[in-house]
Amino acid sequence: MTRDQLSRYFSLGKKRNTNRVLHNLSSYLSSIRDGYETIYYLNNLGRIYVDCDKIRKKGGHVQHTIMRNEFWLFYKCPRDWKNEVKISDGTTNIIVDGMFSRNGFQHFLEVDNLQTMKENREKIKRYNKLMPSVVKQLGYYPTLVWLTTTELRRQQLEASCGGLKVKVYTFDEIRGGI
Repeated sequence: MTRDQLSRYFSLGKKRNTNRVLHNLSSYLSSIRDGYETIYYLNNLGRIYVDCDKIRKKGGHVQHTIMRNEFWLFYKCPRDWKNEVKISDGTTNIIVDGMFSRNGFQHFLEVDNLQTMKENREKIKRYNKLMPSVVKQLGYYPTLVWLTTTELRRQQLEASCGGLKVKVYTFDEIRGGI
């Protein structure tokens, strides 16, 4: 998570206090720079301390994870949130970036960061194929939520998702707390 995400989640207040807390935890944390932001994750000692088996490393997925975390914070940290969930009807499979419920209804999150629109349209086709079995299982159409980077991509995703119950947000929009 970024410093700002950690500050909001743990209600740490001002940047100065957040920096102090992160400094005090520095023996348990590693960090990387991504543009102007510092991203923190548990190092080996931190994973041992909190009994976590998941090893985080710097890679191309970092911004994707930051965007997903930002959305999780934006939706008020749903308790039933699950990352990278496989949905299948036996013939068609999708790995959903995030799955959660809101007001008693299931939502699927897709983070559009570096994917091409062609890849996104292929994923939307797979969602259309899967929806009848998902509706049969749940009894309703779950909402497909996209988090994307630009207004143009938002419009393209909304146009491509015909027939699906969909909400599309831009990263800047949710970062502002709208």
